[in-house]
Amino acid sequence: MNEDTTALVGDGLALVDECLDRFFALSAQRAKSYGRAMEGLWEVLRDASSGGKRFRPRMVMLAYSLLGGTDLRAAANVAAAYELLHTALVVHDDVIDRDWSRRGVPNVAGSFRDAATTGGVPLPTAEHRGTSAAVIAGDLALSAASRLVEASGVDGERRSRLLDILDEAIFASAAGEMADVDLAIGVMPSVDDIIAMERAKTAVYSFEAPLQSGAVLADAPEHVVSALGIFGREIGIAYQIVDDLLGVFGNEAVTGKSNSGDLREGKRTILVAHAATTEHWSAIEPFLGKNDLTDDQLAHLRFRLDCSGATLVAIERIRGHVSLAEAALADVPAELAGRLSDLTAELVDRVR
Repeated sequence: MNEDTTALVGDGLALVDECLDRFFALSAQRAKSYGRAMEGLWEVLRDASSGGKRFRPRMVMLAYSLLGGTDLRAAANVAAAYELLHTALVVHDDVIDRDWSRRGVPNVAGSFRDAATTGGVPLPTAEHRGTSAAVIAGDLALSAASRLVEASGVDGERRSRLLDILDEAIFASAAGEMADVDLAIGVMPSVDDIIAMERAKTAVYSFEAPLQSGAVLADAPEHVVSALGIFGREIGIAYQIVDDLLGVFGNEAVTGKSNSGDLREGKRTILVAHAATTEHWSAIEPFLGKNDLTDDQLAHLRFRLDCSGATLVAIERIRGHVSLAEAALADVPAELAGRLSDLTAELVDRVR
C-alpha cells in the first residue's frame, strides 16, 4: 500500500474515532434527562467500545479508499457502525457466556454488578442488575449501528444496499450465536458444524460485511463486491480456526490469549470435534471441561489432541480457506488485492 493510501486510511480511522466520540457525547447528553442510571450505562458502554484495534472499521476504510472512495466522512460513519455492532455483540456474548470481565477488567455486566454489591445489594440481585444492564447496553449499541449508516448521508440504492449488508451481518451473527449455544450441549457437533457456526457468528460481521460495505460505498462494480464477500468469508473462517488452535497450543506471552481457558471450559472447537471421532477421545473426555485442570492434565489434553490429528486437521482447514480467499482476489483491483493478501500472510505466520 503506497504512502498516500496509508495516509488516507489513517485519516479515515481518525474520523471514525471522531464519529464515535461525537456519538457517545450526544448520547450522554440525551441520557441526562433519564437519570443517573442511564448516564452510567452510556459511560460504561463508551468504555466498552474504546481501546480496541478498530479492525472492522479498518476493513471498511481499506476497501473504500483502495477502490477510489474520497468522502472519508461518509465512510467513517459506516465504519463506526461496524465498531458499534462489534461492541453490541461482545457485550451480549459476555452475558451469554456468563462472563463478568473482559481483558482482566469488569465488562458492562461486571461493572453494574460490582456497583450494586458495593452499595450493599445481595449478590444474586446484583448479578441480575449487571446482566440486565448489559442486555440494555448491547441493544442500544445495536440500534445505533444502523443510525450511523444513515448518518453517512448516502442515499438511494447505495443507502439501501449498505443497510441490507448491515442487517445481514446482524442476522447472521444472531444465528451463529444461537448455534454456538446449541452446539455446546447435546450431541458432539461435526467439524463442519463448528465451521458453519464460526462463519455466521464472526466472519460475516468482521470481514464480509465491512469489506463489502466499503466497496458499495465506493460504488465498486458488483463482481468486486461479490469477490470481497467471498474473500471475507474464507479469511474470516480461517481466522476463527487459528483462534481455536492458539486457544490450546498458543504461547500466551505472544498471543495475549489464554491457552487453557478453552480446555477448562470444554469449548467445542474444531479440535475437539475432530478428536471426538478418534480413538483418543476416551482419554480426552474425562478431563475436558474441568475448571481445576492441573498443568499436567492440560499437557495431557494437548498431547492427546495432537495425537488425534486435530492439529493437522485444523492447519489443513486453515490452508484450504486461505487458498479460497486468495483465489477470490483475482477479481479485486491489484492494490487492494495486494493489501488483503498481506492479511492472509499474517494469518499463516500466526500458526507457524
